[in-house]
Amino acid sequence: MAQREDGKETRIRLLNAACEVFAKKGFRDAKVADICQQAGANVASVNYYFGDKASLYTEAWRHSFNEIGELPLTASAGRAPEDELRDYVYALMQNFTEQNALGRFSRLYMMELVNPTGLIQETWREMIEPRRRKLLEIIQKIIGEKTDYEGVLFCEMSIVNQCRALLTIGRSDLEYLLGQPISPELIRRLTDHIARFSLAGIKATGGGRDDRNR
Repeated sequence: MAQREDGKETRIRLLNAACEVFAKKGFRDAKVADICQQAGANVASVNYYFGDKASLYTEAWRHSFNEIGELPLTASAGRAPEDELRDYVYALMQNFTEQNALGRFSRLYMMELVNPTGLIQETWREMIEPRRRKLLEIIQKIIGEKTDYEGVLFCEMSIVNQCRALLTIGRSDLEYLLGQPISPELIRRLTDHIARFSLAGIKATGGGRDDRNR
């Protein structure tokens, strides 16, 4: 029993170390030896628990994603979809600016964007789809049922990419553009702006092709 518990702990240490090293260096520049040294494990343990570096990378992604849990959204029963949208935007903004588990996953994601490996595409889609459906449902409720689904997808892309600026623009550059340091209060004000901007855009376009043919 003790050996089994020790093995579980070793596996978790390897995953935590892998998340840190991959988030800092990316898949190609990360070395298994560095991960094992940080985890306090021998190199053979990676082969034993994961098979190879590529499998460790995939599992590190899953581990990091599971650490952040569900987006901290307010229960939606009886709430206006406009309020649900603001909650979703705020959750994304927190995700992209936190330095703890949320921030670690964001850094992993950014490394994959910069240097794509092709290793986590299916895993990523599997993990993100439940969260994505929440946003699509919110947008659909705001637009109504009389739009084509392409319009809903376009609105989703617009909203997510506004929030993603916090991840893709360097912190110092972002503070320069905004003229002030990043703070929780600034994130809340920026959340309100993105939510209002997105709502106006959704309502102005109707969310789909139908408006272009009027």
